[in-house]
Amino acid sequence: MDQSLVERMWEYLNAGLAMDVEALDALYDPDFENIRCDEAGQVVTLTKDEFMAHFRALRDQGQRVGETVDDVRFLATTVYGGQGSILMHRLEEGVPARYNFVWRWEDGRWATLVREFTFERDITPLIQMVQAARAAAS
Repeated sequence: MDQSLVERMWEYLNAGLAMDVEALDALYDPDFENIRCDEAGQVVTLTKDEFMAHFRALRDQGQRVGETVDDVRFLATTVYGGQGSILMHRLEEGVPARYNFVWRWEDGRWATLVREFTFERDITPLIQMVQAARAAAS
């Protein structure tokens, strides 16, 4: 397990828990994408701009993305070229979710989050929310 990658993930998770939007913005790579899929095979891809708009809206409404990160388990890390992946498991409202976070290595440290692959039970509500937001923006 690459401990420096684990430590960087804790920084990311704690920034999200604190709704520190400025820290999150700095952690996400400009080309960040979150690819989410579910057990039915549905897939949606979110950009950094969409992610940041969601965080800002939640913060402005006084909401949070979660109450704790106590359920987080890091399963494995792997480093390849100028990137590293960390596999994470957690429960979201009692339902298991699995993640693969891909970080860019730059200047001797894990610099920015490039990709997040998320595997959940059902992303139907997320797909509906994204479609509505995209329709409103166009």
